Amino acid sequence: MIRFDVLIRSLADEGVESIIVGGFAATLLGSSRMTRDLDVVVRRTPENFDRLVRALSPFDPYLRGAPPGLPFTFDARTLERGLNFTLTSKVGDLDLFGEIVGGGNFEALLPHARPTEIYDRTCLVLSLEKLIEVKRAAGRPKDLDAVAELEIIREERDRI
Repeated sequence: MIRFDVLIRSLADEGVESIIVGGFAATLLGSSRMTRDLDVVVRRTPENFDRLVRALSPFDPYLRGAPPGLPFTFDARTLERGLNFTLTSKVGDLDLFGEIVGGGNFEALLPHARPTEIYDRTCLVLSLEKLIEVKRAAGRPKDLDAVAELEIIREERDRI
């Protein structure tokens, strides 16, 4: 089971520049769907990679789905050389994205992110409108199902 509280607090406490996207963002925006991981788009700078490593290393991140024993070092150099990482850890699954389909990188998403209080920390969460856009662009059946619910949430919000 994922410990969203632990991951969110650790990322925030280390000052990791990230934007929450995906299923947890949808939940924060009113979705009733369950999600089993935390998806974040991270700013790709050396300083932010260092903060990310400090935030997550205590939880022993490892490539999700990789065979046990496969050599993997979670450090700034690894993060710099890759773009997107699907990880598992002692506190649950986490997806680190350098960019996402339909949204781009951290800088492109930043104007569409809203500061939100989560577990006594202020985090950036992708806006409802942009989340609908990126889920539609992803085009997977589960994303398209989520879009239908998110559009209802938007309609309800706009009606008030």
